[in-house]
Amino acid sequence: MSEILDRIKTAVVDRKRDEIQDLVNQAVAEGIPAETVVNEALIAAMDVVGRRFSSGEIFVPEMLVSALTMKMGLEIVKPLLVGLGATSRGTILMGTVKGDLHDIGKNIVIMMLEGAGFKVVDLGVDATVEKVVNMVEELKPEIVGLSALLTTTMPEMQSVIQTLQGRGLRDKVKVIVGGAPVDAKFAEKIGADGYGRDATEAVELARRLVA
Repeated sequence: MSEILDRIKTAVVDRKRDEIQDLVNQAVAEGIPAETVVNEALIAAMDVVGRRFSSGEIFVPEMLVSALTMKMGLEIVKPLLVGLGATSRGTILMGTVKGDLHDIGKNIVIMMLEGAGFKVVDLGVDATVEKVVNMVEELKPEIVGLSALLTTTMPEMQSVIQTLQGRGLRDKVKVIVGGAPVDAKFAEKIGADGYGRDATEAVELARRLVA
């Protein structure tokens, strides 16, 4: 069992997209539980990728390809997880705020969060305050993640938090923020629960918030 799991893990870390699906299918054929494949191979691999990114050994392009490789493997076992009634770490709403159409960073964070065992609902780009808050009301996620790349759209993050407060929802959901112009000081100023400097920090933050 450990050999095939190690090979899956290596395929994700080394960005071997042409091998990952065959390896995951082999693991499933050998009777390895889907949750074991996810936890001990796919998630474990992305933890390694995250550490390498944080230490400067790899950069965004490499991390993105590893995340895509992980997602290819995840797509194979996801139906099996649903069939088993497997529970996720929690639900996270992710969106780029109104007025901002940038999504590369958000998409990397989403793939990393999925690789870490979260169910992620992508609100896309240019997400209005009303759309975000309505989805919080409907889906009752544990966390809302807001991204911005333009300084002019950063105030939208505060508007989301204020509207959540106005609707009586703020104490029912954690709000995390990120993006190039965002920092921890800004996150604290607007009343967010945390700030992720990059995808690795975002995953670590999400894990802490749902622990």
